Amino acid sequence: MNSSKHKSALKVNEGIEQPPNINPWLRQTKKTREKHSADDYVKEIVQGNRTMLSQAITLVESTLPEHQRLSRSIVEQCLPYSGNSIRIGITGVPGVGKSTFIEIFGTLAISKGNKLAVLAIDPSSERSKGSILGDKTRMETLSTLPDAFIRPSPTGCNLGGVARSTRESIILCEAAGFNVILVETVGVGQSETVVNSMVDAFLLLMLAGAGDELQGIKRGIMEMADIIAITKADGINQRKCEMAAQELRNALQYMPPSESQWKPRVLLCSAISGLGMNDIWDTVQHYFSFIKQNNYFLQQRHYQAKYWMYETITEMLKENFYSRQDIKKKLTQLEKQVIEHKISSIAAAEQIINQYLKK
Repeated sequence: MNSSKHKSALKVNEGIEQPPNINPWLRQTKKTREKHSADDYVKEIVQGNRTMLSQAITLVESTLPEHQRLSRSIVEQCLPYSGNSIRIGITGVPGVGKSTFIEIFGTLAISKGNKLAVLAIDPSSERSKGSILGDKTRMETLSTLPDAFIRPSPTGCNLGGVARSTRESIILCEAAGFNVILVETVGVGQSETVVNSMVDAFLLLMLAGAGDELQGIKRGIMEMADIIAITKADGINQRKCEMAAQELRNALQYMPPSESQWKPRVLLCSAISGLGMNDIWDTVQHYFSFIKQNNYFLQQRHYQAKYWMYETITEMLKENFYSRQDIKKKLTQLEKQVIEHKISSIAAAEQIINQYLKK
């Protein structure tokens, strides 16, 4: 055995000694980052440290239990510094020019002395679960401005796409001093409802002559929209946009009044020529002045806080339910019985819920 082992044709060369780390601070930075406490994060965020803000948002988006515990503590401590911004949801079908609009609109907002945070929701692939996160590259000018913070986030393939992490990210951005928060949705219909539960104003971007295929989306979203902007109103397209705007204004007359008593405005805009951008900004300011005077602003903020408390309860119960090993084992057994028609789906659900509540 020993002789055959020594006669092997394989030859093992001595390994090459590894060079020292090119950047000796990398390893130290990683260790330091892991040791940050919630107090450290909050202190730096309030002082406007964007690196710590980005890291805190990453913790908020993480599904690891230890990250969730830390992020909840950070958000809790940031609450007293939040609530001092205007929150605007921006949506529209793919191709309407959301990213281009946000770049021009955001640059305008900053030129008027504001600090702007953009939470851009990027669609995740159902197959690979991956996300390009390309909004920041499309907002080339805005992303270089010192008073702008752009954070693309994956939807995670869930229907709403934005829920808990986006709301908590808004709180962190406000604590960091950003007084205008833009939340861009994926424009798929259901996510708009989720975003509407965390913003003060809803801005709907539309194309002229989009056709009847969008009517189903329009009906639901137009009830939520406070401002409607028809994009790409330049060149030979401008006349068509003006006609579409008038049709929308006529249609809005037949819609029931909103809870805020605000009557939605329909405007034209062009990211290329800059047409209408100042009008949209002025309308946004008028809207916020209006809802603050009639107290709807505070009422909506209070409603949203309660809404997200109940949403969080539902989410935590669901996570706890499906994470228990005895429930996982019982579910596997019940699934087989349901498929084999030995028990009804309702009876199986009742049985598993009873087991969960007993323990």
